[in-house]
Order: sequence, then C-alpha cells, then structure tokens
Amino acid sequence: MHLLLIEDDLDLGKALQQALHAEGFTSTWVRRVTDCPEWTPDSPFKCVLLDLTLPDGDGIDLIRKWRQQKLVTPIVVITARSALETRLEALNQGADDFVIKPFATAELVARIQAVCRRSSQQAGSIWTFGDLEIEPRVHKAYIAGVPLDLSPREFRILLELAREPGSVVSKSSLANRLEPLGTPLDFTAIEVHVSNLRKKIGSARVKTVRGVGYMIAI
Repeated sequence: MHLLLIEDDLDLGKALQQALHAEGFTSTWVRRVTDCPEWTPDSPFKCVLLDLTLPDGDGIDLIRKWRQQKLVTPIVVITARSALETRLEALNQGADDFVIKPFATAELVARIQAVCRRSSQQAGSIWTFGDLEIEPRVHKAYIAGVPLDLSPREFRILLELAREPGSVVSKSSLANRLEPLGTPLDFTAIEVHVSNLRKKIGSARVKTVRGVGYMIAI
C-alpha cells in the first residue's frame, strides 16, 4: 500500500517512513503543503498521514480543501496538538482518524488499515467477495477456503481491484499503484499478470472493461 506522508519534522519523517516500510508500506514523504502532489484519478495514494502544523499552512485547511474537491482518500491526522477542539475540528472537516504524538508504530499501522477497510467497504481483516476471501495483512487469498498460489504481483492486482468493488480500475492507475516509486508498469505486463490471475481465481471474477481497465465481480 502506498501512502502520502506530510510531516515537516526531518527526524520524525525519516523514522516514520522507515518504520512504515518495515511494515510493508511504501510512501512519498513531503514536508510542506506546497510540496504535496496534485491529485488525479490515477494517484497511487491509498491513505494520507497528515501533520497539522506545517511551515506553510495548517493541516486542517488542507483537509477542508481536499474534501471540498471531493477527494475520498482516507486521511489520518498525526499531530502533537491534542486539544479536544482541534480533534473535533479535524474530524468535522473530513479527517478519518486522529493520532496524537508520540504514538506506537503498531497503533498507527492498525489505524491505517482500519480506515482503508472502511474506505473499501470491508469491515474486517478478511475481505469477502462471495467464496473469494482476501487477507491483506498477510498477503493471502482463498477460494472456498482453499489457499491460492498467487505471485506477489498477482496478489497486488487482486488487492487493488478489491479496494474498489464495483468500480473500474484503469490500467494507468494499476500501473502507478504497482510501481508507486518507480517507472509505471507496462500495460502489456499488466495484461499478462491479469491473465494469470484469472486462470487461478476464475475468469468471471475479474471483468475487463474494454479500453479502460478491470473490475472485481461482486
């Protein structure tokens, strides 16, 4: 899962990025509001970690702006500002969760996973689509209880489609999500991986929307 980390403290930002990487996350780290990347339908970020006190702006204003722009990506506030009125304002403006510094990495990871489950309409640690079950935390998937032998890339494609049930995920979006820190994956490679995935889980479970991308059957 690729995250956008907005944190101005140099030491904390480095430490947090390393800790998240150890937990299986990739991230883009910026230290100012003006350094935030432009959001597009193909943006690879699945969650935002946002400090409120930034050198060139206030995080709550950024939350308000994004929600007014209809951005639905989950936002987890990470801040030392613990006053009740600050927490209420951040949540009322559209933050999905609020974590007060200092915090344990395990708690932050659990909160990231929780808001992403809610965002993808999956309430538990196991995502269910008929007899297809996915466990994102341990990178496992099953059909009728039988474990699937998926390559890392096949599992990532399945997971990205499962995050948006009932919606089409474009090839360009998949390309960026699968290689968020490098050159986007070639479309031909995506087609090969999707073909292999279909052979293992059944072609009916992954639908092709010609000229656009793919969607998981629900």
